[in-house]
Amino acid sequence: MIALSHPFDAVIFDMDGTLLDTEAAFRTIVFEVCTEMGFEMTSDVHGRIVGSSHEATAQLLVETFGDNFDYENFDAKCRATMHVMLADNVPVKAGAVELLGALKALDIPLAVATSSRANHAMSHLDRAGVLPFFDTIVTRDDVVHPKPHPEPYLMAAERLGVAPEHCVAFEDSFSGVRAAHAAGMRTVMVPDLVTPSDDVAALCVAVLESLAHAHDHLVAAPRASRHRLQAPLQASEREPSET
Repeated sequence: MIALSHPFDAVIFDMDGTLLDTEAAFRTIVFEVCTEMGFEMTSDVHGRIVGSSHEATAQLLVETFGDNFDYENFDAKCRATMHVMLADNVPVKAGAVELLGALKALDIPLAVATSSRANHAMSHLDRAGVLPFFDTIVTRDDVVHPKPHPEPYLMAAERLGVAPEHCVAFEDSFSGVRAAHAAGMRTVMVPDLVTPSDDVAALCVAVLESLAHAHDHLVAAPRASRHRLQAPLQASEREPSET
């Protein structure tokens, strides 16, 4: 936990399962849709989906169920059901709003780095009421290489104008932890549906029960520097794919 108190200049969050309490709902949907399509989802396969990109999930499910698995149909059914289920409320994880508010009050640049597509990410963050906290949102549409590649986190740091080593990253998935660590960021895992293996935990400066446990350490920590590499992008300057 001491490592969290080291100086930092920006904080970057994963979205589903880290900021938003959506992974449990999606798990239920995945199992139900697979059953509807005549396939049997397992906890092991689902655990490997958590935090994965569209492409990685498609490859995994086709490898698991065979070439006759219609991934596009599966994906469309899951998205439609998720949209209905979360139409009125997108829940946030414990301590998320309080942590974001405290960091924003200290003028700390904040970003999201997610494997979700832009329309999904922007809609869910908006309906959850947390979109205004962030200076930039990096989605699957913005990068060539999704997590576990470090590109999403490196892009987020670049947009914020902060060196990656001066960023703290929060993640709930194995692929996300690997991405943030490979980007050179101090990575904190807040497990949601998957428990960190020893090798994944070794990549983290801390594994916390919830975002609430990070509040005092981050808010009290000194900044790494008094300047940024460049001015952070304002909301009006975000790329078209983010809106």
